[in-house]
Amino acid sequence: MKLAWHDTDVLDMPTLGTPITTLGGLADVPGGYGAQLGWARARAKELRTEFAATGTPDTVTTCDLVTLPYPTRFGLFRASRAIAPFLAITNRMLVIRWTESDGRRRVLLFEPSDVQLGRNTPYFAALVRRTPGPVRSLMVTEHGTVLGHLARLGIAPEDVDYLLFDHLHTQDLRRWIGTSTPQPDLGDGPVEPVFPRAKVIVQRHELLAMSELHPLQRPWYQPDAYREVRPEAFLAVDGSLLLGPGVAVISTPGHVLGNQTLLLNTSTGVWASSENAIAAECLAPEHSRMPGIARWARAWQQEVVLNANTIETTAEQYNSLIIEKTLVDRAQADPRFPQFFPSSELTAAWTSPGTGPTFTHKAVTHI
Repeated sequence: MKLAWHDTDVLDMPTLGTPITTLGGLADVPGGYGAQLGWARARAKELRTEFAATGTPDTVTTCDLVTLPYPTRFGLFRASRAIAPFLAITNRMLVIRWTESDGRRRVLLFEPSDVQLGRNTPYFAALVRRTPGPVRSLMVTEHGTVLGHLARLGIAPEDVDYLLFDHLHTQDLRRWIGTSTPQPDLGDGPVEPVFPRAKVIVQRHELLAMSELHPLQRPWYQPDAYREVRPEAFLAVDGSLLLGPGVAVISTPGHVLGNQTLLLNTSTGVWASSENAIAAECLAPEHSRMPGIARWARAWQQEVVLNANTIETTAEQYNSLIIEKTLVDRAQADPRFPQFFPSSELTAAWTSPGTGPTFTHKAVTHI
């Protein structure tokens, strides 16, 4: 049976966690995006205090997956004066473990990208076709696989409870959650799920949007990869949720309509992770040494630099980044920068002059 995202019975799935209402009602604030920005900033301050009191997870571990090229004009939207048309970003998976009040242990994977199948994303597939093999090998580095990292951490696939992505750009989940019909490119029969118990936490808005993509969205999604996946593997949620002690998902629309941010409370304070921006300095552009960034921020009085490829709702994305910036603590290594951990972080590369970050986190660690 094909999965029809527009069918309300398919999307009427059980939810989880505790709703976070502090940021609820943002879209209804009168006066436009400017009024919403002030409201969001004030409410995010409240939420930061509330969230810090929820405790901490047991562990947070960072796992590098792949470094690959990404257009500079998207990743450093309107701000960069670098000559390089492409910069480098490193996609990483976070493994979060916590214990429920009843003693049950939970495992959540944030950004467990299937790198091999992700290459079929239209934008990246077209880029590969235009790029000679030797050049591709210089620009793409695979660091590890989802399953390889889990094996190293002693986590069995059947022990994974949740899969979470900030949004579903590039993602093909067929191997992770299984399919109801055969997939010719993956074998002769239906695909058995690698993570048989895992539920994919996704904002309902994004699932609905995938049934009829806008032309601006099409280069970045693989909608056909979702037609015959197991619908029971999805948990469609509406808004922000506290998932466990020191673990929350926050609705941060803009990069895509159903964008969401992972929020963590750790031994170093509160962290946020998403792809709304590709570097911590994009939330503190006045401290950036990359060409053009600080000057652009001063000239236009911009507090953040967006990662904007589909340009769905940039004003909402700006406001979402301010929420993230307000929620987090400052980096211990350099307090000028926030503990915002991009799910795909800007990485220095000799092939991309002018895009070397001033500061990088490289990992979130909590033991």
